[in-house]
Amino acid sequence: MVTVHDPRIFDHMAALADAVRCRLLLVLQVHELTVSDLCAVLQLPQSTVSRHLKTLADGGWVASRPDGTRRLYRVTLDEIDAAARQLWDLTRAEIEGTGTSRADRERLQSVLARRRNRSRAFFARSGAQWDALRDELFGTHFHAFALLGLLDPTWVVGDLGCGSGPVAEAVAPFVRKVVGVDGSGTMLELATERLQRFGNVELREGDLESLPLRANSLDVATQILVLHHLQHPERAVAEAGRCLRAGGRLLIVDMLPHDRVQYQQEMGHVWLGFAEQTIRDALDAAGFEAVRFRILPPAPEAQGPSLFAASAVRGNTKRNGRPSGSKRRSS
Repeated sequence: MVTVHDPRIFDHMAALADAVRCRLLLVLQVHELTVSDLCAVLQLPQSTVSRHLKTLADGGWVASRPDGTRRLYRVTLDEIDAAARQLWDLTRAEIEGTGTSRADRERLQSVLARRRNRSRAFFARSGAQWDALRDELFGTHFHAFALLGLLDPTWVVGDLGCGSGPVAEAVAPFVRKVVGVDGSGTMLELATERLQRFGNVELREGDLESLPLRANSLDVATQILVLHHLQHPERAVAEAGRCLRAGGRLLIVDMLPHDRVQYQQEMGHVWLGFAEQTIRDALDAAGFEAVRFRILPPAPEAQGPSLFAASAVRGNTKRNGRPSGSKRRSS
């Protein structure tokens, strides 16, 4: 009985029967390249390279993708059938040690080095203007929003003192749920309009010193420019601790001590900022651990007092009515 082989193998044999096509596959296994790159590596005219690339593409050996006005070619050896892969392995073993293949590899390294040098030359030429150019192209805050992608998508976040909802708006696309709480009905109306496109944001009106939230219901809580409006900021910190699960995190952003007393009359501020020790004491009394306190760099256009960011982790289970990890203050 005569075994009839799949004629597809003869197509693969025909594709690999040309030295130029084998050279193309060898270099494309190292890096994806443009037609002009391949012309430089193989030292062949564009018409020749393009013709052989078409043959390889028709046979499923290479694929391409657009990159601006050019196309980048790559091998697709993981996608071809096993018989074709075996055939290529045999062919490659025979040709990759030849002088022609070694010369191709050396020229390939030169092409790749030229790419790197063009990038380095750009930054050497434009480094001093790079920040301004990047801001012009992409804005000044894109990196901060991108970093929100590091948030755990299973988290429930409490935006405590949510105001008109800018924090909830930034966080909502990256977490399971955001619960915004504010004592101002007017602010909550603005937040409702701002956040209506999100299905995972819930807004509640309530006192930040007595939150309308269940204990252990949050993974993360934020108090952004909130504490200076409250009569008893330490109570708001303790309430945040009550609502956080063990191991949950609290982020406080507020003003450092300042002397702008007009803020009390003009904007209803109760406190003229907070010293680091004041914040640490409030977090400690509420059972938080691993406190970090950092002064934030001011934006060039900012006219207000300097800000700080304080973060902490809620301690484990409560003991005798106090969270573990807390210390009693001396009288």
